[in-house]
Amino acid sequence: MGVAHAHEGMKLSLRLFITTGMLLLAGTQVRGQQDPSFAHYWALQAYHNPAASGLDGMLSVHGVYAMQMMGYEHAPATMLVAADLPVWLIGPAHGVGAGFQNDKIGLFEHKRFYVQYAYHARLFGGRMSVGVRPVLAQETFSGTRLDLSDTGDPAFPTSDANGTAFDLDAGLRFDAKAWYAGMAVTHALAPTVTIGDTKTNELQLRQTYYLMGGYNIRLRQPLIKMQTAAMVRSDLISWRADLTARMLYDGPKGKLYAGVGYSPTVSATVYIGGDFHGIQLGYAYECYTSGIGALHGSHEVSIGYTADLNLFKRGRNRHQSVRLL
Repeated sequence: MGVAHAHEGMKLSLRLFITTGMLLLAGTQVRGQQDPSFAHYWALQAYHNPAASGLDGMLSVHGVYAMQMMGYEHAPATMLVAADLPVWLIGPAHGVGAGFQNDKIGLFEHKRFYVQYAYHARLFGGRMSVGVRPVLAQETFSGTRLDLSDTGDPAFPTSDANGTAFDLDAGLRFDAKAWYAGMAVTHALAPTVTIGDTKTNELQLRQTYYLMGGYNIRLRQPLIKMQTAAMVRSDLISWRADLTARMLYDGPKGKLYAGVGYSPTVSATVYIGGDFHGIQLGYAYECYTSGIGALHGSHEVSIGYTADLNLFKRGRNRHQSVRLL
């Protein structure tokens, strides 16, 4: 495809790569949105909403690696490492956290480095939480990996280029005894990242809104419970909804679960995992119901660790872990 003007060609080429990547993902995992989608969204409470930082009174460290669209060259791959913990000062509890995310799609890498803070207060028999998350966003284009027949085309960069911008996320959340509900926004500042040394190549990060909730259903068998979760996200251009139901066996030596998830017009997901002495292991396979088909789905591995540190804590208060809601 020819490019009419070299000055605008560079900007067009980057947009072309972004658009191509989003079109490949449209109807699959993210429906064209800039934020990655994790199958274990229900286990990543503080990642999707900073208001959940330190909410369950535990140190929590989580790592997730997702390999998407298996069988395709340069398929998307996403990694997340995050931690949060409570800090008890005078009065209500506070939560802090930090994390790193790397989302790789073709020749692009979208990195996020962040810290976060949450404030929790008792309200209406439950807890109301508010959180904020400053983010350093970095966008990278690997021009050195670009393979073109015409290497002299000025419309395509042949060297690596990157850019950074300051961003901000925020969220609200309410927790009751057996359920929670929350809302959050990422890219609240909608920053524009300049990729390279000039303003020729720019990428604007669109605001994305999240609504999420969960409910624990207790059954007659005391060692077995059903845990449900739902999340809807939208950047006001595209949207995605996720519904999940898991059966949890809560035994004296550990917890085991198996479940299914469904995203309308996008995919169906199966889960298996457990919690053993504070270490959580989980695996999910997301099977796309349209587009690339069932055999080119996504594998996701999740590992976490929780521990009660009692930092600055006056007395013991036990809380239901929101990671299991």
